[in-house]
Amino acid sequence: MAYSAVSKKTGKTFYLHSKEVTLKGGRQQRIYFFASAVKEGAVDALPPGYAIGENSKTGLPILKKAS
Repeated sequence: MAYSAVSKKTGKTFYLHSKEVTLKGGRQQRIYFFASAVKEGAVDALPPGYAIGENSKTGLPILKKAS
């Protein structure tokens, strides 16, 4: 089951996904993002050292480093 977060502002559920991307310099990097449906690349748990936040204007969840 994909990791999910519910928006406090809109009440919608979003699911955490990850993907390997190639940056302009050719370096590979893993990115994390939330989507409204479970798709390819869904993640079962938060990556270590990260916490969930929420954009105050849009209500979309964001992943940020835990302090």
